[in-house]
Amino acid sequence: MDVLALQERILAEVSAAGDAGALEAVRVAALGKKGSVTEALKRLGGMTPEERRERGPALNALKAAVAGAIESRRGALEAAALDARLATEAVDVTLPIRPERRGHIHPLTRTMENIAAIFGGMGFSRAEGPDVEDDWHNFTALNFPPDHPAREMQDTFFLDKAAGRLLRTHTSPVQIRHMQERQPPFRVISLGRTYRCDSDATHSPMFHQVEALYVDKGVHMGHLKGCLARFLAAYFGVEEVPMRLRPSFFPFVEPGAEVDIRVPGADRWLEVLGCGMVHPNVLKNCGIDPDQWQGFALGAGLERLTMLKLGISDLRPMFASDPRWLAHYGEVA
Repeated sequence: MDVLALQERILAEVSAAGDAGALEAVRVAALGKKGSVTEALKRLGGMTPEERRERGPALNALKAAVAGAIESRRGALEAAALDARLATEAVDVTLPIRPERRGHIHPLTRTMENIAAIFGGMGFSRAEGPDVEDDWHNFTALNFPPDHPAREMQDTFFLDKAAGRLLRTHTSPVQIRHMQERQPPFRVISLGRTYRCDSDATHSPMFHQVEALYVDKGVHMGHLKGCLARFLAAYFGVEEVPMRLRPSFFPFVEPGAEVDIRVPGADRWLEVLGCGMVHPNVLKNCGIDPDQWQGFALGAGLERLTMLKLGISDLRPMFASDPRWLAHYGEVA
């Protein structure tokens, strides 16, 4: 075999390859399993040692030259293809960009952020607690009697009634945990999900609450009323909200009251939240001496506050994830 002649022929074929397909065919014909160079290398095994020493280096040099030529030609063909694309393709920079969909913060999220900021300005810190609670933290420690209707299945989601495991019906257990772990004085708010077996246009099985707790020496109803007035005025963005405290019963406060207000444009009193002085039994259950410390608590449904502020009449769209609804109320919240 004339190695130089074979090399010249293969290199000529490489140079003549006009595209990647033709170049690949040349590579297979020369360096493939049955290619001419591969076959020549295989024949070295049947030669004498002297013949292998003579022809081996020449064949290895042939293989290297062919492989190098093929790689060089491949690079040239790819560069030529890219140049051709750049010469023929163009981007029309005058076309308008594709519109990006704009997201919106949910009105409930804005309400929680707003309320946290208002109470934060009054010195309240934020406390957290688990959604899955036990009977003691959710009911017993809060002075709920064993036969209270809130303990029944129509009001409470029990996970294991025998063991007292349930989804919390209010955020008050957060206050119990906070009082057990710390010594007064303290001012805290709890914001989060709560769960009750209830569903209609103004109620949901899962809803959100905010509760505030202030425990110190000498706390009285005047402090509670002042906190309420400041909170409601800041939340609704007015100088003053007409407000009245109407006596009401809650197991965990004594005395207790419902808070009624007149929102702008309303011709009647609207109930917005409940409040009262922390019951002495609740303080005792948390290891706090009610003869030395007193406190007030207040709680409200965040959905109700959001609906009043934004003029929403139906609760259910809040959980429907309709982008049109979110776009509207996300802008005005």
